[in-house]
Amino acid sequence: MEASGIINVLNKKLAFLSGGKDRRSGLILSIPLGADQTNMDELSDTLDYLLSIPSDKCKARGFTVIVDGRRSQWNTVKTVVLMLQNVIPAEVSLVCVVKPDEFWDKKVTHFCFWKEKDRLGFEVILVSANKLTRYIEPSQLTDDFGGTLDYDHADWLSKRLVFEKFTKESTSLLDELSIINEGDKSAALDKSSPVLLPSLDPETVLQTGHELLSELQQRRFNVAEGAGLGGGGGQGAPTWRPMEEELLAQPQVMKLLDSLREKYTRYQEVCRQRSKRSQIHDVHAKVMQVVTWLQGPGAELLKTHQAIGDSMRAAQALQQKHEEIESQHSEWFAVYVELNQQIGVLLGSGGGDDDREEADELKALRQQLSDVCYQQAALLENRQNVLQAAHAFHAATQELSQQLDALLGMLCADVAPTDGSQIQHNLKVLEEKLQSVEAGLAALRQKGALLLERTHAEDGDATAERADDNVRHVHDVVDDMQMRKQRCEDMVDVRRLKMLQMVQLFKCEEDALQAVEWLCELLDALLKTHVRLGEDAHQTQVLMDKHRKFVDVAQSTYDYGRQLLQATVVLCQSLRCATRSSGDTLPRLNRVWKQFGVSADERQRRLQLALAFHRRADAVLEDEHAEAESLDEVDASAKVLLDRLAAPVIFPDGSEQRFGGDSAAESEFVRERLLLVEERRLQLQEAELGAGPRPRDENHHPLRVIGEEEPGERTPDE
Repeated sequence: MEASGIINVLNKKLAFLSGGKDRRSGLILSIPLGADQTNMDELSDTLDYLLSIPSDKCKARGFTVIVDGRRSQWNTVKTVVLMLQNVIPAEVSLVCVVKPDEFWDKKVTHFCFWKEKDRLGFEVILVSANKLTRYIEPSQLTDDFGGTLDYDHADWLSKRLVFEKFTKESTSLLDELSIINEGDKSAALDKSSPVLLPSLDPETVLQTGHELLSELQQRRFNVAEGAGLGGGGGQGAPTWRPMEEELLAQPQVMKLLDSLREKYTRYQEVCRQRSKRSQIHDVHAKVMQVVTWLQGPGAELLKTHQAIGDSMRAAQALQQKHEEIESQHSEWFAVYVELNQQIGVLLGSGGGDDDREEADELKALRQQLSDVCYQQAALLENRQNVLQAAHAFHAATQELSQQLDALLGMLCADVAPTDGSQIQHNLKVLEEKLQSVEAGLAALRQKGALLLERTHAEDGDATAERADDNVRHVHDVVDDMQMRKQRCEDMVDVRRLKMLQMVQLFKCEEDALQAVEWLCELLDALLKTHVRLGEDAHQTQVLMDKHRKFVDVAQSTYDYGRQLLQATVVLCQSLRCATRSSGDTLPRLNRVWKQFGVSADERQRRLQLALAFHRRADAVLEDEHAEAESLDEVDASAKVLLDRLAAPVIFPDGSEQRFGGDSAAESEFVRERLLLVEERRLQLQEAELGAGPRPRDENHHPLRVIGEEEPGERTPDE
């Protein structure tokens, strides 16, 4: 009977062997009865299966059966006990019926199990769950009966299924391997005979057996360790061994594994020898196939494709074609790598003298295959290098041609800049483009030399005509680009000279405008700030010297502007273009200069009048015997100066402009100084009369200051 046949019944846990033992080292069989009616046929099948597991030696020690009737009816308990008489009467030593605490006391009087001992063949006792330890150690009881023994029915059942499956599969596999190993001795002479295969995977069966054995050994270690920590029932208790060693037949598993490993090792050797013979035959056929293709169609493909193209697009098309050729070769190279690995494995697996002939054959095949593959790979690499160099050469040619076209387009375009900065920018761009062209031509020559070098390296398998065409094409392209570059350089020289002249022209125009601005600023400063006349003759003289220097600066500025404008005229004639200065800058410069001249002359005249006034006034004030004529001259010069200060500056175009607001202060200062002269006049008059100051009468009028009106006097306008 196998567990897989009654798996549904076993899953109900109608009875189980927990692994616990009684004080006589007999196994404990537990029958947990439930509240529902127990199927006696299923219970009988369960007991038959469980009792088939232990060895005869273990059965001889007898069983202790625990019938758990705490949740069951008395009739069921009695039926089970009577059924034990029919199932295992000789193996049962003791039946412990676990009764409920408050039940059965009145019903068991009519049936006493102890009186039926002789008829039953074993002793039956009624005991409460808490008193079960009188007969069995707590460490041998499961937790259902107040013990400490761990038991997992589902885990036990799964391991039991694994054990039975392994036992069945390993036994069948051993028989098959014996037949296969014996039959291969005769099949070794007949290479055409097929290799017999077992119906089961030996590796899987071995793995299952090892896992099962490891689990059993681990359980034994864990249980033994738990017993050593005090789970054996105290001192003097018999040594308890795990149930797996007796119930799951650990020695049987080990024996099956040893036999299976031995048979499987022999089977592997048989398969290896047969596989090696077959592999050598396949390798030889594949090597010949690879060599034939590489030396035939593969070599012919490379010989018929030797061109380098005449443009980048053509080079790309050639590269794509070469990639297709490489793809075809790659498939065969992959076969070569695989064959090389297979030969290495076969050589590494060689053994005695019988394998020497096969090893020599394999080495010769590998050498032949390697020589052909490396030679073809070198040709492919050389061709790839040539195409890469050709693509780089044509790319450089295209780039240089585009640069020359762009440079030529810039040279052919009309130059119509708006200012000098744009001209300088265009000139910088022109120089950069020329430098790019020079760098591009140098790169083209370098790439052409590399292409020729790689082409010569490939000439061993190329025709002479194709090689000459490739070399001639490279030289023609380089020479053509050199001629185009030279023509552009000549045009660049002309354009550079013209642009430099235009830069100079715009610079002259800008500087001329700046000269006009400076002259306007000088005129504005002259009219607004140059108004002081000095407090005495010395200060006035200093101001006159500064004024002459100021005028010299303005003259230099005007002359500088005139020279710049004359230079623009010359440059415009050379460039044959119009300039903005001819219509605006020159008239503006002349107009401002005339205004400055009028203003400077007016400033010079006022300083001269102020100097004459201060000198006469100083002379009169310092002379104790000044004459009346001198005083009159001071009055006259003061009047002229004041009139000059009050008058505006009239420009040539008829417009008027006055000096800054400080002119009124200068006029007031002249009047104050003139009052001092008048006081000096009175002092002289009194000195001449020899008397003190005369009393003022009604008919006496004070001296009138020049520039002031007398009381009651009307002006001509009034």
